[in-house]
Amino acid sequence: MSGRVKPRAAANAASMACGESVSEKILRDVHGLYTDPESGLISVASKLDLSLLVPRKKITVMLMGNHSAGKSSFINWYIEEHIQRTGVAIETQGFTFITSGRKRESLTGNATLHLYPHFKPLQTFEGVSEYLSTEISTSKQKKFSLVTFVDTPGLVDGDMKYPFDVDKALLWLGELCDLIFVFFDPMGQALCKRTLNIVERLNEHHGDKLRFYLSKADEAGTESDRQRVLMQIVQELCKRPGLNKCGFDMPTIYIPNPNKPSRCVNQIDEVCRTIEKTINQTVQNTLNALEKDCELIDSTVERMLWQDDETKRYNRRTWVKGLLFGLLGLVLPFFLLITVIFGTTSRELWKTLLGDTGTETLEIYISPLAALWNLIPEEQTLYVFLGLLFLSLTLLLLARFYFRTKETLSKKQKRYLLDRREYVHEVVRQKKKQLYEEYLRQSIGDHDIS
Repeated sequence: MSGRVKPRAAANAASMACGESVSEKILRDVHGLYTDPESGLISVASKLDLSLLVPRKKITVMLMGNHSAGKSSFINWYIEEHIQRTGVAIETQGFTFITSGRKRESLTGNATLHLYPHFKPLQTFEGVSEYLSTEISTSKQKKFSLVTFVDTPGLVDGDMKYPFDVDKALLWLGELCDLIFVFFDPMGQALCKRTLNIVERLNEHHGDKLRFYLSKADEAGTESDRQRVLMQIVQELCKRPGLNKCGFDMPTIYIPNPNKPSRCVNQIDEVCRTIEKTINQTVQNTLNALEKDCELIDSTVERMLWQDDETKRYNRRTWVKGLLFGLLGLVLPFFLLITVIFGTTSRELWKTLLGDTGTETLEIYISPLAALWNLIPEEQTLYVFLGLLFLSLTLLLLARFYFRTKETLSKKQKRYLLDRREYVHEVVRQKKKQLYEEYLRQSIGDHDIS
């Protein structure tokens, strides 16, 4: 064991040296095991008529809330770069994806959909495509390399018109995101009905993803003012079916400003811990999904090979039946014809053709049939003859039916299945084991890994 640990530890050190975390490496490597064009699990699964999901290399966090709730400000703080515009106006009118990359760049709608193919159905929402954008940052702060933020339009009540169905788009995005942060602004817009309505609908199927925060808590006045605002928001949320759960938690957060100290308790680090916890859970889920997909491919290959063996046995049985029926179908009219001819021709002619020995041998086999044939009344011989011909044709048709064997795997196909099964056993599962050990090693010591 120790002989294998050292190279991995070295690999981990090299990975950390180039700024890549263990979790980032694991998600990237697992993603590569699926997407490799030649031997990736997606390619293997397609040959087996299986459908596998490609694990993502990052988690997706959607931020929603009323306008000026501090969504963009939080993103800027998290990545420590002023990448999103902030202000009291409705700055974010569309959906902006903020992700890490090699260079700072801004992408428009079509490029955004190309970058995130699993979000392509968004283009079916009328008007949304024009309001999609991506901001790529080189920031390596916190866990940003493993996170894609989705900054959403600020929600308001009244006559505000959006260029697309914002409610429907938010509900659809909620299904794909790993976390949904709902920011409530204490400055008069916290009880925005549109926000509460969407939260209520998201909670029906994705309540485990929802996290609620009182943002800009340092601007809520005194501690009693903050408590009053919190109580108002919680009471309003608890009026909604499904949201009236015990232990409702809403941390108070705000962007730290050394030039503007505040006595308000700032729980913004808890948001970071929530993101980190979700990343860790995603890594574990990804490794577990990899194991399950390996088992699925392995069991599918085993089943296909077993079915091929069963098909071959079935083909052998049917071929024997077909051969038997075919021989009966051919032999019956032959003996019938010989019997009729033997009974209507002179024995001397047969001696001339076959000789004494041959004629005597033929008589031994033909005599019983000839005796049976002679028992048939002369006026019924034609019907019996036609009946026997019909039986012969039936036997030949049965033979043809049984000769229709099922298709089996070719040697090339069977070799491919065996190679893929060996690849999954020897490469993918070993890689998964290695990655899992690396994941454990970042939390516990080498000596604790058995």
